[in-house]
Amino acid sequence: EFRRVLFRSYFPKYFTTKAILLYILLMFVVSFAFLTHVLPFVWWIFGLAEVIGFFYFSNYLTRKWANYSPKLFVKQLFFLSLFLRLIWVFFSYLFYTNMTGQPFEFSTADALNYHDRAIWINYLMDKNNLKPYFDFVKESYSDAGYPTYLSFIYLLTDDSILVSRILKAFYGAWMAVLVYKLSSRNFGDGTARIAAIFVALMPNLILYSGLHLKEAEMVLLSVLFIERADHLLRSEKFKFWDILVTFALAGSLFFFRTPLGIIALFALFTALFFSSEKVMKLNRKLVIGVWALVAVAFLVGGVFSSEVNELWSERSENQDTSIEWRAKREGGNQFATYASKSIFAPAIFIIPLPTIVRVDGQENQMLINGGNYVKNILAFFAMFALFLIVKEKKWKDFMLIASFTLGYLVVVALSAFAQSERFHQPALPFLLILAAYGISRVTNANKKFFIWYLVLIFVAIIAWSWFKLAGRGMI
Repeated sequence: EFRRVLFRSYFPKYFTTKAILLYILLMFVVSFAFLTHVLPFVWWIFGLAEVIGFFYFSNYLTRKWANYSPKLFVKQLFFLSLFLRLIWVFFSYLFYTNMTGQPFEFSTADALNYHDRAIWINYLMDKNNLKPYFDFVKESYSDAGYPTYLSFIYLLTDDSILVSRILKAFYGAWMAVLVYKLSSRNFGDGTARIAAIFVALMPNLILYSGLHLKEAEMVLLSVLFIERADHLLRSEKFKFWDILVTFALAGSLFFFRTPLGIIALFALFTALFFSSEKVMKLNRKLVIGVWALVAVAFLVGGVFSSEVNELWSERSENQDTSIEWRAKREGGNQFATYASKSIFAPAIFIIPLPTIVRVDGQENQMLINGGNYVKNILAFFAMFALFLIVKEKKWKDFMLIASFTLGYLVVVALSAFAQSERFHQPALPFLLILAAYGISRVTNANKKFFIWYLVLIFVAIIAWSWFKLAGRGMI
């Protein structure tokens, strides 16, 4: 199976079965090792559904849909993605209401803030007094995008939380289609189908359809920007509209997370300077490069200059301050002081590791434990893909995706949020694309490395479970 296939268009059962079995083994080993802090049964159910659902159906669907026409594949992909997300939207609405007394996730400070801010914006509009809103925007561009968008949805739907989340389900389905188009241009149709199915099934991406956070919209904009930028760079002909849309999407990212907007422009510049002639001719590089310089001058040097300067001036303090706070707060982990960028950076493809022990106040982490485990496993194939790209000297052909993914992950590794699953979201669709390419290239000669990697993950997750408990004095 491995030796005969040069480019595979499915996810082999060899990998999926072992990934499922290792997860089940980990759950039992950790439970027996830390018997007084066993993961509550409800989070076992979530974790098993996330892991078994992803790995079983990624094997099944990549095989079943391999011979579908592109048109039929896209249709099936969209409806599968939409169906899974809508199921989660309605289930999570009832689940969170039952568990917390309101249709918001656990530890919901950010979500409630966005909700209240959107209602406040509409109140100001109703009173014809938008000055406080514009003052808010000037103070923090990166926090203004999502509540502004949400206020518009609320205005049309009478403050409907459920409708705003149904829209997130559609965005997730659209994103899966965009990933298919982007991957097809870069890695071929077979790899693109694996990547798109991964996006459709990925628990961490489905999760945010049912949360009142900005990640679903922000990740869609990130994928849409990269897809449009890739189209701009690779198409034989382009219009001014293509340039305008690409840079408008880059600008929109600044309203969701300042570093994300910077990384988007960085990735575009990197692709312009280093992409091979196969991807883009010199005259096109010059034309797009001029527009890119104008965009940087307007966005980074003008409109968002204050936020960029503040981000740069505080770059060395943010992580240290956050680590100290995590160690000293009530219920914090005293071992957090040993964590640093030197630890996070080498593991940035793999982390966050799953929380499979009971830690009060970390219900969100326990709920998505299976999704984090899926990411841990797929990281092997993403790193393998990057290794192949460099080894085969093809890195100039994939500069846009690679520079965005690596650039964003480096920023996260150096930030205060390296271990926060939420802050890894913008890079996740691109990691899934790289993982799909890695899977398509695994041969009999190198599949053995996967087994060694599973041993590493097994040890790491057990150590992480001990770290979470021991650092809080729970064992």
